[in-house]
Amino acid sequence: MDPLHDSLFDAQALEAPAELASALAPPAAPGHFDELRGAATPITAARVGGPSQPAPLYEASSVPAAADADEMPPRERPPLAPAWADFFEQLGTDGFNDLPRRAVSLERQIRDNGVTYNVYADADGPQRPWSLDLFPLIVSPESWAQIEAGVLQRVRVLDRVMADVYGPQQLLAEGLLPPALVHGHPGYLRAMHGVKPPGDTWLHIAAFDLARGPDGNWWVVSQRTQAPSGLGYLLENRLAIARQFPQAFEALHVQRLAATYHAMMEGLQHMCPAGQPPHIALLTPGPYNETYFEHAYLSRYLGITLVEGSDLTVRDQRLYLKTLQGLRPVHGLIKRLDDQYLDPLELRPDSTLGVPGLLQAIRAGNVLVANMPGSAFLESPALLGFLPALARRLIGEKLQLPALPTWWCGERAAMEAVLPQLDSCAIKSTYPGDDSHTSFDAVLGSRMGRRELDEWAGRIVRQGDEHTVQSYLPLSQMPTWTQDLGPGHITPRAVLLRVFAVSDGARSWRVLPGGLARLAGADAQIASMQRGGSSADVWVQTHGEVDRTTLLQPHATPASLARHRAPVTSRAAENMFWLGRYTERAENAVHLARLTLDVLGGEDQSSPALLSWLHRLTLRNALVPRDVPTIPKSRRVFERALIAELGDVEEGGSVGYSLRCVRQAAAAVRERLSQDNWNQIVRAEAEFLRRAAEQAGERGEGGYASAVALRMLESTSAALAAITGAQTDRMTRDDAWRLLSIGRHIERLGFLSSSLAAGFEIGSVHEVSGFEAMVALFDSTITFHARYQQRRDVATLVDLLVQDGDNPRSLAWVTQTLRGRIARLAGSAPGKLTALSHELPDPATWTLEHLCEAGPDGRHPALENVLENCETAAYHVSDAIGIRYFTLTSESLRSVGA
Repeated sequence: MDPLHDSLFDAQALEAPAELASALAPPAAPGHFDELRGAATPITAARVGGPSQPAPLYEASSVPAAADADEMPPRERPPLAPAWADFFEQLGTDGFNDLPRRAVSLERQIRDNGVTYNVYADADGPQRPWSLDLFPLIVSPESWAQIEAGVLQRVRVLDRVMADVYGPQQLLAEGLLPPALVHGHPGYLRAMHGVKPPGDTWLHIAAFDLARGPDGNWWVVSQRTQAPSGLGYLLENRLAIARQFPQAFEALHVQRLAATYHAMMEGLQHMCPAGQPPHIALLTPGPYNETYFEHAYLSRYLGITLVEGSDLTVRDQRLYLKTLQGLRPVHGLIKRLDDQYLDPLELRPDSTLGVPGLLQAIRAGNVLVANMPGSAFLESPALLGFLPALARRLIGEKLQLPALPTWWCGERAAMEAVLPQLDSCAIKSTYPGDDSHTSFDAVLGSRMGRRELDEWAGRIVRQGDEHTVQSYLPLSQMPTWTQDLGPGHITPRAVLLRVFAVSDGARSWRVLPGGLARLAGADAQIASMQRGGSSADVWVQTHGEVDRTTLLQPHATPASLARHRAPVTSRAAENMFWLGRYTERAENAVHLARLTLDVLGGEDQSSPALLSWLHRLTLRNALVPRDVPTIPKSRRVFERALIAELGDVEEGGSVGYSLRCVRQAAAAVRERLSQDNWNQIVRAEAEFLRRAAEQAGERGEGGYASAVALRMLESTSAALAAITGAQTDRMTRDDAWRLLSIGRHIERLGFLSSSLAAGFEIGSVHEVSGFEAMVALFDSTITFHARYQQRRDVATLVDLLVQDGDNPRSLAWVTQTLRGRIARLAGSAPGKLTALSHELPDPATWTLEHLCEAGPDGRHPALENVLENCETAAYHVSDAIGIRYFTLTSESLRSVGA
């Protein structure tokens, strides 16, 4: 930051904030519209395309800023646009000095809220935090009127195009649409021809990417109709930025968003076939999709069920949701899945994301899908050039919002006209992302030399229909707040605006008064989230009253409250079950690893039985490799092997592996977890693996310390205690929670019963050190010594660890809790057990005298039988629960719900 900037920043209290902002903010690049000042920056150097040459998709500019633009004296820079002047005037008493704090607060809020955009959908890698700029894009009422009218007109045209293409196909017969862009497009679904959608509406959610030209007018760059993203992220953007600038948000009369979402849901409900009230779900590809956060967020905001393809099934041409109570009808589906993956029976047979038979249910008119499958051909950039004629033919109107001049090179005249202009245009694939056609990323002619341009021209001549050419226009630039240098500064960044049209009834739409602004990266010219770009909130101003509609229902009835109880899907139930099991498994692994390292590093290592017991348990629970020497043979080799395996995420049983499984299971049911609980899970895994990697590096350099590993395990134990505390005290006691608890206690019963059985078999419990180790493993040391003082015999051990109904680590308590939870899960009355509950041993039949009876060989057959029964029953019940509730193959759950 230069001295001039510093002096202006320090002097902010001496002048109006708007004047200071004008002095601090450099103008937009020459030839670009300056959102901050409401006018284009004059061109003083370099060549820019003609006034009718708009920008290619996502391209910001290939023209460097003129030197004298940045060197313009700050005091001589043009004043701010009125809206931006009002924005800066509302910064408050701390003014610009408070912007660095707000930027840090915003970053923390995004991180704490867990807002992510997982670019590469890496199942094992960390998700990338969502990138949001501090300043919003402000759109005046006049600009918005142009956008709103144009977008409403275009969605009407696109909807009628689909109705014709999947109906009479008059547009093809009249030559207004080339067959190659419809029948030749992989996104055209012949299986949908002749379908009559509910409400005669094909498109319910459509997104349009807009760019503002140097003259201040907006141009359509592209359109998205299959599964457009952004409706959830823009909500999070709005909440985050409005919280940072509450005074400015109110003063600028920014239009609210809730009314449009409410209208969309009401429109979908009214159009849904049958079912009053209808059951609507949101179909997601799953937690590893790059925008999964948005899917979970949106489903929670709209109050609808988040489902994956495996949650649904089609029976008798009707769509059902698989829940713990059986099959529940689904009448509407908001899909966030590309069409080709929807139905493996009729589309991609290798897809595991969709629902077999879904298209048949759609054709039968039994389910509304938003958007209806088959709209992918509308996303081809080539279609933009045909829409003006289609609008005149279908609605008898001229398009009010122009699109970038676009030429489909499948028409010879268009190809010949555009070939001489390639150096000032973008070249795009007509069928992007399709393996059966030539598919490539868009390229900009102005960045290529003559030889490369000639090569592209040759490709276009040979395969004209595979190429679409779009002309060039510099994107407008908006102010952004950057803190990579000093306390922060304002930087202009190219912006692309995505707006949404949503249906609010049959063949009726409204435009969401806001949108998702995407900013080009600091070192890139591409406004794309996948390529390092960021986002900004969009504030649409209104001259009228601000709509303060809310999705909260002030007059809820008992019936409506019952309807809003989210069903527990079989998939969510299974993931909750395994979340409980892996959480307990991670705790068990940590306890066992700590106990083993404590013994190996302690003073009393003279008990062969204790060492054999630890060796058996660590092997059984996969904490050490099978080929590691036994502890008596090579104690230090064993210790090193144990420490080395702690952070291994590939081997089942290690602490790192269990923590990763906890995080993955939690990710699959993230919509059911509080943000704090999710953050605890993510931090526990990340911190443990980081410290394990650091210790691995130290070992590689010759360092070695079990004390470091013990501190790492102690920290992880505390983190797991926080996670289990949230599971126990901060979750609603519904069937999902019961399955989580059942999973935890099944894992606990199997682990503790097998550990105790091994202690008696090896004889370690008959020695002082082995006795103390067993009590410690059951996490009952304090209770034992407070109750029994110095007694160490079989009776005291069995009394506390087997029979005590008040000890949450005793087998009696765990078994009795499991029996009760399973009974409640099946819906039986309190105190009434089910057949599955009776599969577990009944602690009421155990007596201390019988369990402590010793045979001639010194063994305790009754106790050993109980321990064996507990372990066997635990895993038998686990399998039975999977069959009954997760796969829905038990006879009692085959009936179809109403």
